[in-house]
Amino acid sequence: MGEEKAFDSNFDVGNDVNNKRKEETQVILNVYDLTPLNQYSVWFGFGIFHSGIEVHGMEYGFGAHDFPISGVFEVEPKSCPGFIYRCSIPLGRTEMPPSEFRTFIESVASEYHGDTYHLISKNCNHFTDDMSWKLTGKGIPGWVNRLARLGALCSCLLPESLQVSTVKQMPEYHPYTEDDGSGSMSTTTLQEPTENDDADQDKLLLSPSAGSGDVAFIKEVPR
Repeated sequence: MGEEKAFDSNFDVGNDVNNKRKEETQVILNVYDLTPLNQYSVWFGFGIFHSGIEVHGMEYGFGAHDFPISGVFEVEPKSCPGFIYRCSIPLGRTEMPPSEFRTFIESVASEYHGDTYHLISKNCNHFTDDMSWKLTGKGIPGWVNRLARLGALCSCLLPESLQVSTVKQMPEYHPYTEDDGSGSMSTTTLQEPTENDDADQDKLLLSPSAGSGDVAFIKEVPR
């Protein structure tokens, strides 16, 4: 009589868990100081932070401009120009594959126009908190956006300088169409006179093209 092999349910369950983990990707919150003074004020609970959310190897943030197009942009992780990188916080994992996530971020980008940015009610940290809830079912740590919560209670105490946007964009963009042979995704460079033409990194602004579901990537020259 031949030797019978026992069914190892634990082994199969372990494989299923490992396979599922391989299909998941980590969701990370990258936090930046908006000012060097944070190294002092953070000890008193009054740090001023920018945050971006990292998924599938890119970081996404939200900034302000004066135009009714998306203020969502993408950069290389931990390297958002104009801010001082502080730390990274693992938020959880998502099973959303890259292609599905692309559709997701395009949809989210259409909800965050740059001209709707508000320091107290709709800032970069509100964006990352919204993204975190949708991707992991959890929000970002409360201290990251504490200034906005305090400001909602006593906005009259906030300095005028804090009411300005943290990311400025230029209005000149002309998304390519299929007639240009560029395909569904379009890329346009914003030409702005600057003394810093050799800036280390550009930001990419995600914006749904007018009259379509396409997304235009707009390159910003940091100032």
